Amino acid sequence: MPTKDEVFEKVREALVDALGVDDDEVTPQATMVGDLGAESIDFLDIVFKLEKGFDIQIPRDELFPDDILTNAEFVQDGKVTPDGLVKLKDRMPFADLSKFEQNPLVQDFGNLLTVQDLCNYVSTKVGAA
Repeated sequence: MPTKDEVFEKVREALVDALGVDDDEVTPQATMVGDLGAESIDFLDIVFKLEKGFDIQIPRDELFPDDILTNAEFVQDGKVTPDGLVKLKDRMPFADLSKFEQNPLVQDFGNLLTVQDLCNYVSTKVGAA
């Protein structure tokens, strides 16, 4: 069972390799899209590298809740509804959604996921201490 530091190091390696960023750019607070420049195609590579590196399976809907963000039941006028926020929190307990809750614009969701959120997610999959 890897430690949280070991999880971070492996996640950092995967992100440096997949995104072509420098080691020092990959901090726990860095956002995947805004700070590191990840695009949707990059996430496929990142997921592949994490699955291989940690010997885990990452179902797409666990990390990327597109089904919630495109559902009229959970989105109105470009914003995630309170029910949608509850669904997102259930689906993504590893992510800090507090900033997003203040102004839950669907268009801003992609810039929400941080390196720490990714590490938290992987840690739950591998049982990191």
